[in-house]
Amino acid sequence: MLARHIFLLTAALTLTLTHAGTVSSLAARGYTVLPYPQQVELEPSDFELGSGWGIELSSGVPSDSVAVSTLREEMHQRFLAPLDGGAKQIRLELSPGSVAPGTSQDRNREVIASQAYRLELRPTGIRIVANAGPGLLYGVETLVQLVKRAHGKLWLPAANITDWPDLQLRNIYWDDAHHLDHMDVLKAAIRQAAFFKANGFAIKLEGHFQYEHAPAIVEPHALTPGQLQELTDYGLRYYVQVIPYLDGPAHVAFVLKHPEYAKLRAFPDSNYEMCATNPDTYKLLEGMFADLLAANRGVHYFILSTDEAYYIGLADNPQCNEVARARQLGGVGGMLAEFVTKAAGYLHDHGREVIFWGEYPLKTPDIARLPPWMINGETYGPEFDTAYRSHGIRQMIYTSIEGEEKMFPNYFVLPRTSRLHPDREVQERVPAAVQTVAGNPARKTSDLIGMLVAGWADMGLHPETFWLGYATISAAGWNPSAPVPDERISAFYPLFYGDTVRSMNTVYQLMSLQGQIWNDTWDTTNSTARKPIWGNSDHIFKPPVPAHDQTLALPPSPSGQNLAYAGDWSKDNSQRLQEADSATAASDELHGLLRENLRLASRNRYNLEVFLAIAGLYRQNLDFIGDLSNVDRALADAAAQAGRGKAKDAVSAVDRALNTAEQMRQNRNRALSAATEVWYRSWLPRVAEANGRRFVHELDDVKDHLPDRTVDMSYLVYREMLLPMNDWYTRVQNARNQYARSHNLPERTGALDWSSLD
Repeated sequence: MLARHIFLLTAALTLTLTHAGTVSSLAARGYTVLPYPQQVELEPSDFELGSGWGIELSSGVPSDSVAVSTLREEMHQRFLAPLDGGAKQIRLELSPGSVAPGTSQDRNREVIASQAYRLELRPTGIRIVANAGPGLLYGVETLVQLVKRAHGKLWLPAANITDWPDLQLRNIYWDDAHHLDHMDVLKAAIRQAAFFKANGFAIKLEGHFQYEHAPAIVEPHALTPGQLQELTDYGLRYYVQVIPYLDGPAHVAFVLKHPEYAKLRAFPDSNYEMCATNPDTYKLLEGMFADLLAANRGVHYFILSTDEAYYIGLADNPQCNEVARARQLGGVGGMLAEFVTKAAGYLHDHGREVIFWGEYPLKTPDIARLPPWMINGETYGPEFDTAYRSHGIRQMIYTSIEGEEKMFPNYFVLPRTSRLHPDREVQERVPAAVQTVAGNPARKTSDLIGMLVAGWADMGLHPETFWLGYATISAAGWNPSAPVPDERISAFYPLFYGDTVRSMNTVYQLMSLQGQIWNDTWDTTNSTARKPIWGNSDHIFKPPVPAHDQTLALPPSPSGQNLAYAGDWSKDNSQRLQEADSATAASDELHGLLRENLRLASRNRYNLEVFLAIAGLYRQNLDFIGDLSNVDRALADAAAQAGRGKAKDAVSAVDRALNTAEQMRQNRNRALSAATEVWYRSWLPRVAEANGRRFVHELDDVKDHLPDRTVDMSYLVYREMLLPMNDWYTRVQNARNQYARSHNLPERTGALDWSSLD
C-alpha cells in the first residue's frame, strides 16, 4: 500500500512539472534557478561556456569583491571551470542607477534597488550589472545556478534577465537552542543561505553563548564573543545579517531554571515566564543584550521574541505582582505592550531595528502603545495588520518548515488511509508555506518589509533536514509569483547536491513518509517519567496535567507453572504490523537511493549522511515492531510446546523471546551510535559538563522540547528507553526458570539492562 502511495505521489509530481502551463521558460529549456528571476527574456539558442573565458571588472568593482571571489570559487568547485582568461569575458559592473527594479511589495525602493541586477548572456560575452554590492553577488549566484552540464559541456541560455526582490529581508531561522554547531558548519550555512538569496540568518543560541552578564546560563559548549563576531563578519561579507534571537518574557526556561534567576519568575513554580514588573528582569535582559550587541557589530536587526507570553499580567504572588499593573494599563495586552517597549527600547537606543512578535494577548487598541519604529515579525489578520500599518509598524510574513515532526519535516504527506492514527494533522510544508508568503492577505493590509522561514529544532531535528524548506520558501520572498512549489522543489536538488544525483524527489518523499510512519506506529500516553505540564495557551493547569510520551504495549509474560500465554500481541497490533511491514520495502529503497546518491553527489554529501543515519533510525523502529511480534510468536510457541509435553522445546522458545529482546537493545544502540557519530561531525557534543561549566538539566514547565528530555543524544530513542523492558524481561525469565526447574532443565541467569547504551 505504501509503495503504491509513493508511486502515485511521484506520478502526480511528474505530471505537474510536465504540464505546459506550469513549467517556467527556463525549466522548459532544462535550466534551474532558485529563486526564479522576476524578468526573463529568452532567445532561441543556448551557447557553450567552454575554455577561454575570463573575468573582467569595471572600475567600480574592487578585485577583492565577494562577487568576484564567489564567481571563481563556485565555477571551480561546481564545474572545474577556472575562468583564467581568454577572448570572452564575464564582465562585472557596479553602477548606481543602472538597474531599475520593477514593482515590489516592499516600499523601500532604495533597498530593493541595491539588491537588483541585470544579467546579459551572449556567446560573445556575459555582463552582470548591479547598482550595489548585494545585487552584484546575487547576479553571480544566478549565473552559477544557470550553468547546465550536457553532453560533456557547459551551457547557458542566450537571455536577458532583470531581477530584484519582492521583500528586502528574507530570513531563515537557525535553531541552536538545543545543540551547538561547529563554527565551520555555521559559516557554511550562511554561505548556503546567500546562494539562495536569503539575507537574514536569525540564530537562537540560548545558553550557547558566553554571556558576561549572565554567566550562570552559559552551557558547557558555547560561542565566545569573538566567535560570534567572526560569524557576524563572515555573514556581512555575503550580505547576510546574522541576527541574534532572544526570548522574553516567555520561553525562558533556559534562564529561569537556574537557581540564580528563580527570583525573576512570574510564578515561583514555573520556569516559563519572567516577571514583567520586576526591574531586575530588565536589568538581566539589558545585560544579555549588551553582550550580544558587542559581539554582533555591523548588524542592523535584533529579534526580541515576545511570542506566547501566555501568562503576562496574571501573576499575583509575593514574588511578582503583575495584576495591579495590568489593571492600570487596561488589560494584559497593555502589560505586554509595556514589556515590549521597555525591553526593545534598549536595543533601539543602541542602533538596532527590533523585530518582535506582535500577537496575543495584544489587542488592536494596545498597538498604539508600541513604538512605531518596531517591526512585527508576523502577520496577524486584517484587523491587526491594518492597525499596525496605521501606527507605522512594518511587518514580516512568518512561515515554518517544522512544527511537531520528530525526525524529518513533512515535505510530503502520508495519506490518512495509511495511518494508524489518522486524527494526527499533517500538511505539506513547502506548498503551504509558499502560499503563506505569496498569497498572504497582509499584502493588501500591511506594510511588509520581509519574511522569516523557521526551522524549529524543538523536536530535535537535524538542521540539514531543513534546507529544502529554507531554499524553496525563502524564494517566495524574492519572487512570490514564479513557479509552482513543485518546480522550486525540483530545482533545489541539482543546485544543492550537484547535477549528477538522481531520484532525489523520491528520496525526500521516502524520508518524509518514513518519518511519519516512525511517529504513527507508536501510541501516546500520560508520562510517568517527567514532571507534569504547568499550563498551556488557554490557562494555568490547577493541578498541572501529565505530560505525554509515546509508548507501545508489550507482549504479556507467560505463566511460570506451564508457560500458558494469554496474549495475542500480533493480532491486537495487526494494523501496526501491516504499516511497519509495508514500510520495510520502502526502507530498503530509501537506503539504496541514499547510498547511490552519496556516490553521485558532488556537493553537500554530509546532508545525505545525516539522511542515511535518520533512515537507520527509521529502520530500527520497523525492526523493533517486527521483533515484538517475533517475541509474541515465540511465547505462543512456548505455550504450545509445553502443552504437548515438549519441555525442552518450550524453554528453547522462551529463550528465543528473551534473546530477541537482547537483540532489540543492541539494534537500538547501534542505530543511536551511528546517528550520534554523524550528528557530532557537525555538532559539539551534548554533555553534562565541559570547559569548567555544567549543564543544568531541568525541563521547561510549559513547553515539551524532545531534545531537552536527555542531556545526550539518547532523546532520539527516548520512547524506547521508557518501555518497561527490564521488568518484562525479568518476569519472562522468572517464568521460564520456574518451568525449567519443574522439568529438570537448566536455569537462565542475567538481566537485560535495557537502559544501557553500550
